[in-house]
Amino acid sequence: MEPARREYDAIVVGTGPGGATVARELTRRKRRVLMLEWGSAEPIKGTPWQAFKWFGIPGKDILITDRLLGVVRAVCTGGSTIFYYGTCFPTPFEMLEKYGVHIRDEVAEARGELPVAPLKDEMVSPMARRIMDSAVSLGYDWRLLDKYMYQDRWQPDFPFGYYGDPHRVRWDARMFVEEALENGAAIINHARVTRVLVENNKAVGVEYASGGATHRAYAADVVISAGGLGSPVILRNSGMRRAGYDFFFDPLITVCGEVKDVRARVSEIPMTAGLHLEEEGYMMTDMSVPLLLDMLFTAQVFRFHRMFSQRKMLRIMIKAQDTLGGRITDRGGVRKRLAEQDRQKLLRGAARAREILQHAGAKGIFNSWYLASHPGGTVKIGDILDAGLKTEYDHLYVCDCSVIPEAWGLPPTLTLIGLGKYLAKILSGEKKAP
Repeated sequence: MEPARREYDAIVVGTGPGGATVARELTRRKRRVLMLEWGSAEPIKGTPWQAFKWFGIPGKDILITDRLLGVVRAVCTGGSTIFYYGTCFPTPFEMLEKYGVHIRDEVAEARGELPVAPLKDEMVSPMARRIMDSAVSLGYDWRLLDKYMYQDRWQPDFPFGYYGDPHRVRWDARMFVEEALENGAAIINHARVTRVLVENNKAVGVEYASGGATHRAYAADVVISAGGLGSPVILRNSGMRRAGYDFFFDPLITVCGEVKDVRARVSEIPMTAGLHLEEEGYMMTDMSVPLLLDMLFTAQVFRFHRMFSQRKMLRIMIKAQDTLGGRITDRGGVRKRLAEQDRQKLLRGAARAREILQHAGAKGIFNSWYLASHPGGTVKIGDILDAGLKTEYDHLYVCDCSVIPEAWGLPPTLTLIGLGKYLAKILSGEKKAP
C-alpha cells in the first residue's frame, strides 16, 4: 500500500551520513520523515558473507571503470560507514564558502556530539606505531588522526570491524537512523528509488521499486542522499540530464612490506596516524586490511607467495586528490580514467611510503593495484544545486558526497554530517536558505 500523499513532511532517499543526519535532525524537530533505503537493515554481524552481500557484489557495490579501476560503495542501512575505517578529517570550509555554503557551526555541533578523538595509547597497535616512529624519524609530520570511536567500549580482543562492527565501538550512520526511528521516522528497506515525481516544477514524491512492484511515496520535501553514484542516476531519470559528469573518486594505492619481529593484532585499527601533503595533492596513513582483501591486493600484483603473510605486513595507503572528469552512465556505470598527473601523485607518495617502510625494517616491498573510494562531485553545488542544496525543482534537495563542488582528496564523513545538519535547519525554517 502506497503512503498517502500528505503523510510525510520529508522523504529521505539513502541512509549514509548525509541522509541519516537529515532524517535524525528533522525528527528531532518533530518532522514526519520517511527514509527509503535500497539495502538491508539486517543486524550487523561482522561476517565476511554479510559484508559481501552489502559491499562486494559486482555491478552493485563494486563498479569497474572502463580502465579497470575498481570503485567501491556499500548498499545497506548506514551506507559505507558500516565498513569505513572511522577516521575524521577536517571540513574544507574555505572551499564551500566560495559557493555560499557556511557550515562551521553545524560541523562544530557534530564534533561535539560524535566520539571524535585520537586513539588512546593502548589502542595504537605495534604495526601502526612502527610506521609512525619510522616516518617521524625521517622528518615527516606523521601524527595520530581523529577517529569516530567510542573508545570506552573497546576491548583488546575485539576484532576491528572490517566486515561491520557488531560491538558498536565505531560510530556509523546507522546510529543516526536508529535515533530517527526512535523519534518517529519510518523506513522502508529494499526500496530502490528510480525517479522523483515532479508536478509544475515541484517535487511531490518519489517512485521506487520494492518486492517486484513499483510504488510511490509523497512528501512536502524530497532529499536525495543516494551517494555520489546513486544520486545522479535518480536525478537523470527525473529530467536533470546534466547530473553525473566531471566527478572525483579519490584514487588510492597501498605499499606494503614484510617484517619479522612484529605481528598485527586482531584488534589492529587502520588509519591510526598519517599526514596530509596538501600542496602535493595526497595523504598517507598506516593501513591494515582483513585477510581476504589482503589476499586480493597481493594476487592482483602476482605476489602469490605473500598471500598468507597478512599479519606480518606493514602497509601504507596513499590517497590522491584527483582531477575532475568522467561520467556516470544512465545505468549507474562509472566511466573515468585515472589522469596521468594523478597517477604520478600516487607514485610519488608510493616512493615516500617505500622509504618509510624500508626504514622500519620491511622487506619485499611492493605496490598494490589502484582502487577508488568516496566518489563525489556528480551533483555539484554551484552547478546543479544552489547554496541551499536545492535543485532546479522546488522542494527537491541533495545531501551526500555528490554535492561537493571540488575534489579535495579526504574522507568526507564529517563534512556530510555538517551538510545534513545545515539542510535540516533550512527545511525546518531555522536557517534561511542562501
